[in-house]
Amino acid sequence: MSTRVRARAGWLFAHDWDAQALARLQAAGGPSFDRAGFDLFAFPSNVRLAWYDHSRFAARQAARGRRLGWCAVLSHQEHFGALAAALVAERLGLPGTAPEAILAAQHKLHARRVLARVAPESNLGFAELQADYGDDIPAGLAYPAFVKPVKAAFSVLARAVGSRQELQAHTRFSARERWVIHHLVDPFDRLCRERLPEAGSAHRMLLEEPLPAEVPQFNLDGWVAGGRIEALGVVRAVMYPGTRAFMRWELPARLPPAVGARALDVARRFLEAIGFRHGLFNLEFFHDPVSDRLSVIECNPRLASQFGDLYRRVTGVDPHAIGLALALGQDPAAVPRTEPTAAVAASLVYRAFDPQRVPAPPTSAQRAAFARACPDGWVLSLPKYGDALARDFKWTGNHHHGFVHLGAGSHSQLLERAAQASALLGWPAPLSAQESEAVRAQAPDPAQALRHAGAARQAA
Repeated sequence: MSTRVRARAGWLFAHDWDAQALARLQAAGGPSFDRAGFDLFAFPSNVRLAWYDHSRFAARQAARGRRLGWCAVLSHQEHFGALAAALVAERLGLPGTAPEAILAAQHKLHARRVLARVAPESNLGFAELQADYGDDIPAGLAYPAFVKPVKAAFSVLARAVGSRQELQAHTRFSARERWVIHHLVDPFDRLCRERLPEAGSAHRMLLEEPLPAEVPQFNLDGWVAGGRIEALGVVRAVMYPGTRAFMRWELPARLPPAVGARALDVARRFLEAIGFRHGLFNLEFFHDPVSDRLSVIECNPRLASQFGDLYRRVTGVDPHAIGLALALGQDPAAVPRTEPTAAVAASLVYRAFDPQRVPAPPTSAQRAAFARACPDGWVLSLPKYGDALARDFKWTGNHHHGFVHLGAGSHSQLLERAAQASALLGWPAPLSAQESEAVRAQAPDPAQALRHAGAARQAA
């Protein structure tokens, strides 16, 4: 009797949502995944930032892939993973995104220049900040403005500034902060100078036209293969009131289909222009319902892993399975769907805006209560302390300390479940004041209502 040998594949920088998907795909009969890379947010794993280099890492993983017979290599991690996977796939001759396309999309100033050429109606006004970190800010700039690094991720150092003094304070860093910034950006910058020199240095800041906080933000997710581009759907971003800090993401987005079609057309033009012909993408954009203006924030050349679970719940489509199909050179349209389990779903983002009032991580008892009441729920706690916590507040203006994923049968039920789950975890609910009031009117005892809802779902 012959024994079937299981295929092997490489999955780089797989953490949190990706690690969960990796285990699920492997258990469902997918390849046996060999992991590599480090967690940028966890000590001591992130000590490896001190010597990380894209080319050296890719060479080591390509040699490992040849030795183990990898049939695919993939990563959806924004900062290092997507580019590293593209480099390894290139070395092994496996399906993957062209590294130059990853560089072009992730270099935010270069991407703005491409958008200005191919989709000017959807581009925001922008300009390079002509100053190195810590230099005096030039006079004559228009305020307010939105400032962000040319290469960054997770909204680090991205914020609105209202004056020259505010911008000056935002771009002055301690020696420790400079070390972190340079080691975060240097690997990308070295490769960019080699493979996309026309983009220029990534060690810069970018100024963009600010939009009012009340203009809604969305994410279009999709894939490209063999010259074909397809949308997975649109996720709506809900902000903490008066800020541009994400409070939660919701699916479906309740966006007019015609606007989604326009966003897909803009994505198609941009991706074609940068040579992105294979892979998953995520287009972040604003849509003003009053003026009907659609404005691109950025186009990420990888799956937004956080949304994968939402799509599985609401549409039955597994974006991580589509990513694996692309990495294997298979038709992503042939990936089977499962039966949806919710009409709506959300990724709730828990943030603290006061350094003196950071909620503690949930205790084991709180986690157990959450698991009993929310058998379909998923919780991730991301506590930080000391310098890392202080850096969060300085660089982003807040500290995001956790996530919860939930599904529901309706939007109002979703808000009720969000309030109830938050109460069990001991975290302030990511709802506006009006939403919280509406929930209180519907369910005066959130914890009891949640227990009843969980029992009903288990019985069903």
